[in-house]
Amino acid sequence: MADNPCILSIDQGTTSSRAIVFDKAGDIIASAQQEFPQIYPADGWVEHDPEAIWATTLKVAQAAFKDAEAKGYTVLAVGITNQRETTLVWDRKTGAPVYNAIVWQDRRTAEICRTLIDAGFEADVQAKTGLLLDPYFSATKISWILETVPGARALAEAGALAFGTVDSFLIWRLTAGKSHMTDATNASRTNLFNIETQTWDDDLLRLFNVPMELLPEVKDSADDFGMTDPNIFGRALPILGVAGDQQAAAIGQCCFAAGTLKSTYGTGCFILINTGDKIMRSKNRLLGTVAYRLNGKATYALEGSIFVAGAAVQWLRDGIGIVSNASETEQLAAGLGNAGDVYMVPAFTGLGAPHWDSEARASVFGMTRATGRAELVRAALDAVCFQTSDLLQAMAEDGITPVSLKVDGGMVANDWLMQNLADIVGVPVERPMVNETTALGVASLAGLQVGLYSSLEDVAKNWRRGACFSPEMNEDTRAAKLVKWRKAVACTRAFSKE
Repeated sequence: MADNPCILSIDQGTTSSRAIVFDKAGDIIASAQQEFPQIYPADGWVEHDPEAIWATTLKVAQAAFKDAEAKGYTVLAVGITNQRETTLVWDRKTGAPVYNAIVWQDRRTAEICRTLIDAGFEADVQAKTGLLLDPYFSATKISWILETVPGARALAEAGALAFGTVDSFLIWRLTAGKSHMTDATNASRTNLFNIETQTWDDDLLRLFNVPMELLPEVKDSADDFGMTDPNIFGRALPILGVAGDQQAAAIGQCCFAAGTLKSTYGTGCFILINTGDKIMRSKNRLLGTVAYRLNGKATYALEGSIFVAGAAVQWLRDGIGIVSNASETEQLAAGLGNAGDVYMVPAFTGLGAPHWDSEARASVFGMTRATGRAELVRAALDAVCFQTSDLLQAMAEDGITPVSLKVDGGMVANDWLMQNLADIVGVPVERPMVNETTALGVASLAGLQVGLYSSLEDVAKNWRRGACFSPEMNEDTRAAKLVKWRKAVACTRAFSKE
């Protein structure tokens, strides 16, 4: 093996594209990041320009690669992690997308989902996929594109088009169209993949009217996804690790044993708990999904999905301009002390688990003339903690009660938020030394495949705790806050009903 071996991780997220190079010990040796525009064509619609996704990904990957090799490291392989469920369809000959990427947050197919639910299909879909019938997932997005773009359905049925989540699109572009592939974690988020048989499901394809000819080959999470075009990095590199962002974060947090869990705070918030070789059937509208697949064997997870976490802070910054930088939120929230009786329900694109209400829209309760920017910031951060509590409560009702919460994502650098989170959920919150666990997770997968690590146990040696926040709030205060939060959620949902 080369001297100073390292892995290049591409982390293509909802608001930015990032590339990070990790050494064998899991330490960051180079990184680059670039934001790209969000597109909101209508209420509840969210799109990305696929060419902006590609251009920013290419730029940051090349920059991080160059920086690492200039420092004397040798990049052995590439790993890719991505915003999940976001849906692209492109022309197999030209590689040109037929429509913008429809983002996971997008709610335009809510009516399609309601029709299928009313027709009684949700139980069958959940039994096969572990998922619910919701616009969040890829299947109805694919259907919408094929029905809306002139000629797209005929081209798809003729095998002239390709579908992919963002990982597939990047693999296609990086390999100059030679590889049309995904991994089992991303496939498991489409509503088309049977997580028990680990295959695309003919019944689901018929239900959603999606031609098999569109779909990528499904590989293990550590596998051979092809070689990059030599022109991109100056030499061809193997793509050896792929996982959706939340599963990649669980791998980066070394959640390899059944019962271990993590919570990621990025654009949204996602809790995943490893359930081993067992697919858990939630009674509380949580999701069964693939945690990772290695050597043909799937390990499963139970997941709770919150659509808006960091996106609420982004709205405060870009939407109404009350902060100029997300880092300001810590001081503003902390400055209120024990004050702050304003509640924000950040349902900008509906509510995720455990409500799954695509019609709900954001609201703020409890404002007075004294309410200012600090109170709104505090309410946005509180909402992240309250939503996490809702997910943990749903998991508890499914028989899972965590003794601690491993956290990661951009928001967890905020010490005030982490202490508040521990107070609201009532269990210790553990923050790792290396916070970029999503990118680290796919670096670990690629490292396994290339032989940098011998096993998951070998990978687990890299996890180091950076900080631990223990609950300090008394039970009565916590309970009173949660009562008000749940009242705010109920009112928000009631307001959206026709």
